[in-house]
Amino acid sequence: MSKFRREIFVYSLQLVDLILLVVAFSAATLPVLFTEGLESFAAFLALKIKLQNFVAFVVLVWLWRLVFAVVGLYGSKRHSSRRAEAIDVLKATSICTIILISFSLVLRFRMVDARFIEIFWVTSTFLIASTRLTARTWLRHIRAKGQNHRNMLIVGSNLRAIEFAKTVPHRPEWGCRIVGFADDEWARGDAMQSAGFRRVCDFAALPSYLRRAVIDEVVIALPVRSFHEHSSKIVEMCEEQGIIVRVLSDLFDLKTPRPEGFDEAPVITHYAGPLQGWPVLIKRGLDILISGIMLIILAPAMILTAIAIKLTSRGPILFVQKRVGLNKRVFSIYKFRTMVLDAEKKLAQLEHLNEVSGPVFKIKSDPRITAVGKFLRKTSIDELPQLFNVLKGDMSLVGPRPLQLRDYELFTEGGPDWQRCRFSVRPGITCLWQVNGRSSIPFEQWMELDQQYVRKWSLWLDMQILAKTIPAVLRGSGAA
Repeated sequence: MSKFRREIFVYSLQLVDLILLVVAFSAATLPVLFTEGLESFAAFLALKIKLQNFVAFVVLVWLWRLVFAVVGLYGSKRHSSRRAEAIDVLKATSICTIILISFSLVLRFRMVDARFIEIFWVTSTFLIASTRLTARTWLRHIRAKGQNHRNMLIVGSNLRAIEFAKTVPHRPEWGCRIVGFADDEWARGDAMQSAGFRRVCDFAALPSYLRRAVIDEVVIALPVRSFHEHSSKIVEMCEEQGIIVRVLSDLFDLKTPRPEGFDEAPVITHYAGPLQGWPVLIKRGLDILISGIMLIILAPAMILTAIAIKLTSRGPILFVQKRVGLNKRVFSIYKFRTMVLDAEKKLAQLEHLNEVSGPVFKIKSDPRITAVGKFLRKTSIDELPQLFNVLKGDMSLVGPRPLQLRDYELFTEGGPDWQRCRFSVRPGITCLWQVNGRSSIPFEQWMELDQQYVRKWSLWLDMQILAKTIPAVLRGSGAA
């Protein structure tokens, strides 16, 4: 887990714990309703909160958070069992209960009696322990399915590299999976296989491997002096393609190392892509919020579109196709069907009519497009189901358009590596290419616009593109 991800995880855990403690505190006040009647409870709710009590409660909540941190509930749990974590929760809630008793004795909280303390302790322990154990089970279930993992390639197969690789499976919070090692054959290479890892390519084949494989991170574990030139080329290659580069920093056998950048591991991280930190979290939040609102508002138009497609041509309403997304991962994209049923089979017969350069296929008068489909494409209504892709997380509202598998295969056969930086961000419904002419723009300029978006990305740039998308759609510029 990166430093930022770790911070997000800890902050979220702290917030949930405090909310559950407040819920337990509130639950302990419920006996007031049952013992003193509705009138007394209404009077209790109508009481004005004194400044002294408010300050005391804020200090109490802060002390609870401090107790959880001191007990170790926000540290790494790589070697702890469920039972051990449950015992830590019990210790923390017990100490918090003792602190609450101390506050009530000093400040004379009238409602805090033995029954109140009992309910608070039992409720807080049950809620927090249940929440944490449920989260553990859920994360383990997800990782068992191979989800929520980032693919990591280690360059170099020396003992340092192997020792680092061995730690990864024991650190599930990193969310990484070792796909293999990249190295030439050498005398001590057997240690890698003995440790249960495999060599996926040598140095000569590494560029081709990075272009085709789904690799999120590359860890360089090569000796500095003898492999400096190799390392420099690898870093440059990863930077062009937007792949995160990590370098093992324990190169000098320091006695008291102070590693930073990858939890407690001795790693220096270089983020080639722009989407890191809080802005990407805000971007994802906006994707969910805006796409959800748009799906509600546009639901009537989408229903009418579905009816029109069904009444005018044979075949399904939605066109589902495999596309290449973030870090070359394949996903299913949703669009309203605008072509005849067997359009994919007829593609080979029309290849010679292609009107755009590069590994993409576009013709203005495509005979496979239906009458309704022509209108849907002109108005971009056919793109609306991709809002579901945005909600799922396969796509973003703004980002490079996802390539078809056919186009991607042709794309990987040639072209400079800098064009592949487009895969370092989530693909989008709209992008600079969409608002600057779409199909009328040559392939090379399309790739340059994608690179410009990746290198200069900001939330403000996303807002500008979204604002320009509506006029571009109304003009129908470059639509095919």
